Amino acid sequence: MKWVRIGDIIVLNRDVEDPEKFLEMPGVRGVLLVEEISGPLRKPRVRVLAGECTETIHRENGCLFRIDLSRVMWSRGNINERARIPGVVEDGETVVDMFAGIGYFSIPVAVHSNPRRVHSIEINPDSFEFLKSNIELNRVEGVVEPHLGDCRSIAPELDADRVIMGYVGTTHHFLEAAMECVNEGGVLHYHETVPESIMFSRPLKRIERAAHPRRVSVLDRHVIKKYSPGVWHVVLDVRVH
Repeated sequence: MKWVRIGDIIVLNRDVEDPEKFLEMPGVRGVLLVEEISGPLRKPRVRVLAGECTETIHRENGCLFRIDLSRVMWSRGNINERARIPGVVEDGETVVDMFAGIGYFSIPVAVHSNPRRVHSIEINPDSFEFLKSNIELNRVEGVVEPHLGDCRSIAPELDADRVIMGYVGTTHHFLEAAMECVNEGGVLHYHETVPESIMFSRPLKRIERAAHPRRVSVLDRHVIKKYSPGVWHVVLDVRVH
């Protein structure tokens, strides 16, 4: 059995005989079982095993995130990446977060960096509701501008010094929109799930194809986590010339 604590809620990956034992932990108010994550909007189906709450406020990287775990998935797999990105954002940059969710990347960038503006795009209305709430909760209303809708139509209308593509599965389908958005000399953080044998070669080829006739140069690359047997979640940082 694996479990994680998100705010004051324990989230399990399988059922247990005595979920009430978790309520004995200091500050824990609820125990949930995530039964399924489905669809392109990554909607969770959960079952409350103990306690009554599904909404909580979680603290990560010095930021606060309000979330209802029965409506929105919380991803813990790329926690180190969410901590890394604010450290590479330069003063005065305009950042476009194409898959903002509840603000996983946008909020830390606004709190810990000094961007001119962060455009946070989210298509899921539930996630967008919490994104707006978290902007207020972290007092970054003057920095983060939320956009509800498909990033393929919104991003090309924006100009970015840095584009964050913190989504996996079909991320390459959104590369053309990212290239229409990123300025000359701008940086792209591109996430993909890739078979181990082509771990970094396929993402780079896809980026180069979308960028043509512009050129790209690799600044950095990271393995985020193992996604499934023989498949890895990776991220490439590239500069677009």
